[in-house]
Order: sequence, then C-alpha cells, then structure tokens
Amino acid sequence: MTDSLMDPATATRWVVWGGLLLGLLLGAAGQATRFCVRGAIADLVIARNPGRLAGWLLAVMVAMVAVQALVALGLFDARRTLAWSPRLPWLSYLAGGAIFGFGMMLGGGCPQRNLVKSGSGDLRALVTLVVTAIAALMTLRGMFAPWRVEGLDRVMIELGGPQDLGSQLAAFAPGTVRAIVVALAMAATLAWVWRHRRGVRAADAWGGVLVGLCVPAAFLLTGWLGYVAEHPQTLEQAWLGTQSRRPEGLSFVAPLAHALDLLTLWTDRSTVATFGVTLSMGVLLGSFVWARARGGWRLQAFTTPRELLLHLGGGVLMGFGGVTALGCTLGNGVTGLAMLSAGAVLATGGIVAGALVGLRLRLNHEATGVASAPNKLMTN
Repeated sequence: MTDSLMDPATATRWVVWGGLLLGLLLGAAGQATRFCVRGAIADLVIARNPGRLAGWLLAVMVAMVAVQALVALGLFDARRTLAWSPRLPWLSYLAGGAIFGFGMMLGGGCPQRNLVKSGSGDLRALVTLVVTAIAALMTLRGMFAPWRVEGLDRVMIELGGPQDLGSQLAAFAPGTVRAIVVALAMAATLAWVWRHRRGVRAADAWGGVLVGLCVPAAFLLTGWLGYVAEHPQTLEQAWLGTQSRRPEGLSFVAPLAHALDLLTLWTDRSTVATFGVTLSMGVLLGSFVWARARGGWRLQAFTTPRELLLHLGGGVLMGFGGVTALGCTLGNGVTGLAMLSAGAVLATGGIVAGALVGLRLRLNHEATGVASAPNKLMTN
C-alpha cells in the first residue's frame, strides 16, 4: 500500500468529489435499470421473476472479484475497514438486518432505491429518506443509541483477527481461501444466472455489473487515493475524506444521518461533507438528471393515510436497523459480501429474512383489500 501522491487537502477533495461522481453513476444506473434489492425479493416471491435478483447477484459477484483483487494487490488496507473488524457483534448484525429488511418492505425500498425514486419526483421516497436520516441519527447518538450500545452490541465475539471468511477459515493461508470462496461464488452466480437467463433483461445484467464496479472504485478512492501514511498534523496514518476515518465502500444509512448533520449544522466548521454524504447526494442528482433526460420525472405523493404511516414506520426501522447492522442492502448486501465479511453474511441473511416476513404480511393484508397491491410491490 502506497502513500497518496497529493497533499492531504487535495486528496480529501478528490475523495469527496469522487464520491459525488460515483453517486451520479449509481443514480443514473439505478434509474435506468431499476436495480433494487427489495424489488428483487418481491419480484421473485410474487411473480417468480428472477431478473432483478440476477442483477443483485451479479453486483455482488463483480464487486467480490474486483475488491478481492485490490486486497491481494495491497491497494488498500482491508484490515482497517469495518467489514474486517475483529469485533463481531453478531446479534446486532442479525437483529439490525432483520429490522432493516422489514422496514424496507414497508418503506418502498432501501435508502439507495429511495434516493433514486426521489430523484424521479417521488415525494413518498423523499419523506422516507428524511425519516430514515432522523432515525439513523437517533441510533448513532440519540434516544435510540442506548438500545444499540447497551443492548444489542454487548452480545459480541472478539475474534483473534479480521472477520473476513479467509482469515477465519484458514489463519495460515487466508488469501488462498478467499480466492477459493470467490471462485465458488462466481461459478454459482454465473450458473444461476445462465439457468434463468430467459427471465433476465439486459438492463438487469448491466445494472448489476455497474453497481458491482462502483464498490472497488469506492475503495480505490477512500482506501488508496485518500490514504496518507503520515498526516502532517497528527504524524499518523490517515484515510481522508471519510466520516469513519477508514476506507469506505457503498453504504447509505449512516451517510444520510451525516447529511442531516451537515444541513442543520452548516456553519459548524467541524461538520464537513464526506465521501458517504456526497455519494448519497450524487445518487439523488444522477437519478434526477436521467429521469429528466428520459422523460420519466413526475411528482408522486401519498394517496392514503395508511400509505404514509407505512413509509414513516419503514423509515424509522431502516434508520435504526441500518445503523445497528453497520450497513444497508448496499453496505452489507453488496460491499460487505464483496469483502467476505462474516458480519455482512449475518446481516444480509437478516435483511432477507426480515424482508420476506414484511412482504408476507403486506400480501396477506392486501389480499383482503386492493387487488392490485402485489403489482405495486413489484414495480417499486
């Protein structure tokens, strides 16, 4: 791993503005391809449509191959990421993931999808994002924080090393094990996608590939370009431009809270834009530009009080669950899995389980009400 060739101020600007550019690409891709983990689960359960699930699997596969290549080449210190922390709060990962997954079924999608929908004029998604940001801030250091810190986070395991699957399965040859896991995951993904190829649109495939490529790009920005071996002020190594002061991938729950901090404490010089904040804003802007260019922008609002309550509840659950699980569907379900993080595996399992429960409850309720509700779940 090499030091940044730039001075700290310039490297910070590259990381922050690079996050915006990366977000623009993600937003446009999300708008064009309808990439959505919630939608992938709903499509498969309701209509047996594998298209968006294939996109999600391809995103994980592409990100996994590229990120593990970066790790093998030593282009960033993966041990300093949260995904490789030796501290494994397994209950937080499982419970937080389940709460998040249930919430995204109520709230019309995960934060990434709601950013994309907000960019196309969906006011319901915008309200959900605001509530998610408030709940995330309350979970980080507000009223919900004791439930997380004094409750769920106390149930944990201190590992002897990084929590990635390679290190945990083979202490003497972790790189070899990582390569084997990646090869098996790639073979399984390609076999599954090929088997269901008739139900997979070209947009599903290239959307997943684009999202997957954004993960290593994020680590190159935050873990390589933004890295300094000796900061001139602290004389210690530093990762510039990120909120966590670590290399960061794609994640949206905590960054929404940090964006709210920035907007409400704008004149506080200690509150600055970081990679996650500009990434989120870029997704919103990229979706808006694509929607306007393609004629897909239109205002949409809540039609019933019940719909409003569902989105409010979903936002609260996603804010709490996403912070507790240390990531969302992109933070754990793509970035974390690409890092082969044991915690991300637990969190993603929780997200899927929570989403399935939420979907089943909604379908059971709607079966006695509006007949078109299942179609609405699939088109979100």
